[in-house]
Amino acid sequence: MQYRTFGRTGLRVSEIVFGGGRVGGLLLFQDDDTKRAAIRRALAGGVNWIDTAPSYGDGKSESALGWLLAELEETPYLSTKVGLDTDRLDDIPGQIEASLHASLTRLRRASVDLLQLHNSIAPEVGERAVTVDHVLRDGGVADGLDRMRAQGLTRFTGITALGDAACCRRVIESGRFDSAQVYYNLINPSAGRAVAAGWSGQDFGGLIAACRGNDVAVMDIRVLAAGVLATDRRSGREAPVAAGSSIEAEERRAKAVFAAIGHDHGSRAQTAIRFALANPDIACVIVGLAELSHLEAALGAAEMGPLPDSALARLDRFHGTEFAGL
Repeated sequence: MQYRTFGRTGLRVSEIVFGGGRVGGLLLFQDDDTKRAAIRRALAGGVNWIDTAPSYGDGKSESALGWLLAELEETPYLSTKVGLDTDRLDDIPGQIEASLHASLTRLRRASVDLLQLHNSIAPEVGERAVTVDHVLRDGGVADGLDRMRAQGLTRFTGITALGDAACCRRVIESGRFDSAQVYYNLINPSAGRAVAAGWSGQDFGGLIAACRGNDVAVMDIRVLAAGVLATDRRSGREAPVAAGSSIEAEERRAKAVFAAIGHDHGSRAQTAIRFALANPDIACVIVGLAELSHLEAALGAAEMGPLPDSALARLDRFHGTEFAGL
């Protein structure tokens, strides 16, 4: 396992982060012995960060980590999130405080290392979206998260950079946050490079550059595109988060990208992870897991290291030309 600097925090974080979300679902749907074995294997393999959220299984992911980590002497870095009720934005700091205290109770922790906004950021309020103003105004998200930091309940703060890319860039460039969870993978690399003109997917252009320019740590999310890049089998938990996308479109793009790069760089999942690791501006890659073999694959990808330049060159040509219309 290799380690990278986590933005301006100075933390050294493992390239692979154990994702506790619902799409992978190991912490939600596996038996206790499997959960225990996964956490211990991850830590033994050099993973030093676990990411969760109260919305993952309505608190079940956090609760599982509460008892799992209590059994261990190791204390990995731990991040969780706050998902705001967009019908109650009159007291954002109050929502943040209540959510974090509930999370800490489930996690059996006095504090977390990173507390992140889980809502997307858009020009208008939506079901899960808040605006830049809600994030940056007096009494907004940034102030509420800073208050939790002042109370010693979190060391650092971050956002989930989903929604409108321009809005997310404005928040990143504000300097108010230490990290951003950024969507970046083989079938949508737009956060880190220009894609072909006419490409129909959501363009997250400029997000990784904005993070680099403001010393904001990039946590790569959806590296496997909810499993579409890893396998043709479907769990039923796949849910695209890029605007205007669908499982069918992502399957089509996945087939095309592997036709372009070939199958000589490990499994499909390992190839996808190695692609993300080839971007030096990414601090870490959050990998969702459904079973122990998925963890072994992720650790194996880290051991193999970033994709070689020859593979990246083929992908660069593909993303710049043939990707149009997919």
